Amino acid sequence: MQDNLSQDTSLQDTFLALAKQYDTPLYVYDLSRIERNFLSFKEAFGGRKSLICYALKANSNLGILSTLAQLGSGADCVSIGEVKRALLAGIPKYKIIFSGVGKRAEEIEEALKLDILFLNVESSAELKSIEQIAKNLSAQDLQNPQQDLHQSPRQNPQQTDSSPSLPKKARISIRVNPNIDAKTHPYISTGLSENKFGLDIESAKQAYLYAHNSPFLDPVGIHFHIGSQICELAPIAQSAEKIANLAKSLLALGIEIRFFDIGGGLGICYEEEEEIALYDYAQSILSALKGSDFTIICEPGRRIVGNAGVLLTKVLYEKHTANKRFVIVDSGMNDLMRPALYDAVHKVQVYSKASDKSSDKSNDKKGAKADIVGPVCESSDTFLREVELGELKQGDILGFGNAGAYGYSMASNYNTRAKPAEVGICQKDSTTQIVLLKKRETFSELVSNELECLKDFEKCAKSSAKSSAKTKSSLECALGFGNLSNFGNLSNADSSQDSTHTKKSKKSTKTPQKSTKSTK
Repeated sequence: MQDNLSQDTSLQDTFLALAKQYDTPLYVYDLSRIERNFLSFKEAFGGRKSLICYALKANSNLGILSTLAQLGSGADCVSIGEVKRALLAGIPKYKIIFSGVGKRAEEIEEALKLDILFLNVESSAELKSIEQIAKNLSAQDLQNPQQDLHQSPRQNPQQTDSSPSLPKKARISIRVNPNIDAKTHPYISTGLSENKFGLDIESAKQAYLYAHNSPFLDPVGIHFHIGSQICELAPIAQSAEKIANLAKSLLALGIEIRFFDIGGGLGICYEEEEEIALYDYAQSILSALKGSDFTIICEPGRRIVGNAGVLLTKVLYEKHTANKRFVIVDSGMNDLMRPALYDAVHKVQVYSKASDKSSDKSNDKKGAKADIVGPVCESSDTFLREVELGELKQGDILGFGNAGAYGYSMASNYNTRAKPAEVGICQKDSTTQIVLLKKRETFSELVSNELECLKDFEKCAKSSAKSSAKTKSSLECALGFGNLSNFGNLSNADSSQDSTHTKKSKKSTKTPQKSTKSTK
């Protein structure tokens, strides 16, 4: 069982200092822990050709991606935006996979132009769309032979194809749905026939034959992913066996499958779950692939970053009703969506205020049960129900554990709430270094895009007002902005606060040393 950052008592003073410096809500990630988690996967598959492609959807902060890139990580992406993030962070294009059931045509085209490793195909319709786009790009390439769009993964990424007369093929893998129950939450189960993901085995066979005969498609891989937060090995082992048999039959048909993509989905311990041992996980895959020479691709996300994150939040008030005690905190469901969406449990730790060093604080004293709730106008904005908490005071700092995965990446601006800052800590040689990974959003950033539209709309409204002999634009009447001059004051105040906070941050943060090791 993996340990949890929020329960690391040696970091309590660090958390309190960070909450004071960067305010709350605040996401904190342990970059050293993320590094250890990633290297555990590499070690598990170390005896076999393999590529660990971190799933960006779990947490796509560029600082985290850069840390993983330095360790040799690839990237599993589910949007062209994630593909671009991976490239910005230094992950090589030949280690990037593009998955997802609903890729737009322009996303497919851009991915092919970026020459990533391959696209995971989820339907026959998508396969034909990729083929048509590859055909169009190939025609453009023939007209401009110096522009190399798609290289074979066997080529050096720096080399170009010396034969411009040959069509450029789109490298693809097909996601096969094995119709196996992952025994997880129904919202994150993806391997049953009732789910929207992938092709059934017979349809996949037909798709592979189609791709094999197409001059514009190159089927290089096979893929399955049956769900997320999986804590039982048997469904994964059964799926691997089933898809391995299909892959071997495709090889017998002359279809050169080179990559066996096992997806991700390994769970972590939020409550009392038993985590799958990585050695057992790897051995189950290797057993299914006995006698074959595929390169194994694994796409972990939650298991790498989940237990390496904590969401710090501040107690605002306590509220008591006839039969309920509520602890109201300053983080909401817009900051951490999982409890509202999945009824997920993120256990809470109570930290003393930086000014209160008493040893009998609420971590050590049981008290009345309470619901921990946020400020959002939804009854679902509840983090924990009926949890035992000692006496709390306004300003006390709490931490929700296991918040590294699907925390910030699922955050929103609901209720016009700015997203929290993100901070990384790096523990090496008995020292803890701090780095700001993302600043807290400001109000001006939230509305700047809309303001540009409002200004154009105001001009249109004024023009309409003149034609109807009105003295004020309808926008001014409705909003009372007076040509939006009021926003200038709000924006200036916002910028001033942000500037002060930035100066304060620069004085007290250090950037962790970049790793000098290169892992391939």
